[in-house]
Amino acid sequence: MVTSAEKYPLLVNSKENKELFYSDKCDKYDYLTAVACGAIGGVVDIFLVGAPGDSVLGKWTDAQTDNAIMALAKKMGWKPKTGNENNANSAIGFFERKFKVNYDQRKPSDIGNAFGIAPGTHHMMSLAHSPDIVGLFFSILNQFTSTSSFIVEGQLITIKSDTFELQGGNFLMKIMCGIGNWIGHLLSDVAGSSGSHGRGTGIVMPFYELFGLCKFGSFGSEKKDLAEVAMQAFTSGYDFRFGMAQAIPVTITELTIRLIWAIRRKFQMKLPLKDCIPTAKHESLRIMLIIGQGTLCVMDVVDASVRSGVNYLTFFMRINMVAWYRLLTLVLKEVLRKIGIVDCLDETIAALQRVKMALNEYLTELKKLDIERFKEETAVFQSLENDLADLSEEDLNVVIIRTFELLGINRPWEGDFDEFMSDKNNRLVFG
Repeated sequence: MVTSAEKYPLLVNSKENKELFYSDKCDKYDYLTAVACGAIGGVVDIFLVGAPGDSVLGKWTDAQTDNAIMALAKKMGWKPKTGNENNANSAIGFFERKFKVNYDQRKPSDIGNAFGIAPGTHHMMSLAHSPDIVGLFFSILNQFTSTSSFIVEGQLITIKSDTFELQGGNFLMKIMCGIGNWIGHLLSDVAGSSGSHGRGTGIVMPFYELFGLCKFGSFGSEKKDLAEVAMQAFTSGYDFRFGMAQAIPVTITELTIRLIWAIRRKFQMKLPLKDCIPTAKHESLRIMLIIGQGTLCVMDVVDASVRSGVNYLTFFMRINMVAWYRLLTLVLKEVLRKIGIVDCLDETIAALQRVKMALNEYLTELKKLDIERFKEETAVFQSLENDLADLSEEDLNVVIIRTFELLGINRPWEGDFDEFMSDKNNRLVFG
């Protein structure tokens, strides 16, 4: 295997670059870059994200969500009355009417007073309202079975709902309609309800609903568990829209690290462009991303601790859940890669992709075949097989010669076969 040092001997003269070229590990500049980019993301998180209610970026993402909902509603047929063109509540009402579902119970009377529920809590308690794979599964299940599924006091509870009939002529089309209903109903809830005053309660961040299962811990003088703290934070504005604000410093950290890493490899190290694409196959980039997101998370938790004092709710709401999720994902993938699981999966996926390409090429060649001509030729051979049954030697010669003529095959001899073969100087010529 040709090493980087052998490929680019002029680039490894300096001592500080030798380690970088002889392996994919980071050098001191990579570490400094990662920490600096993480610190930039941390500053944005502290001063521009903060907590719901006093977040500069949170107000911006709220406004962008309203604009997106109105734009989508117009594309889907929303015709607002004069004066309501910029009324997000009117657009939300359009989605609510267009994408009705059977699992949208909001008050105890809607569920026979089986448990406590309120308009501000049902988006977290109802699993089908979650914008993730859990929400999709329970939405399809609830629509097919006319049920509603909730997390109540750490337990999964399913109740019967009004009979619900999915559109679609077959099972697959019903599934597609169910997915469309799920997405459309999420759009009606992401910016709050049409009747809400002010900001309203949106939908949860992906997988945030699973906090409802966390019936442990004891926080504050009220001795609330983690599930109760998460619910209180959600009803105070810690929802999907605020999650988008939290994603901004995470994205800034990620993109700046990838950009500087690529620029340095291209212009300082003079590597080919294909080796400067910031993908997960480069160990140095993976380590830099972990350090950068780790720096962001450290600044986040320190800021939350200082600003919250002993208030558990303020601490929870100032924690950047998106940043911590990204950091844990990066660390977990790196651990799996170190023990060989991720590499094995990557190799398997690559092998399957090669098999798919080979099959596609094979199918392309099959489509080029002249099936009718193939049938004609095989019919000739089938007829020949029938003619050869129970033939004498003379008749066999006649059939063979006739078949040669029929198939346009030149005979490897000239004239009479016996006379041709009687001359030892003659040779059979095939071709």
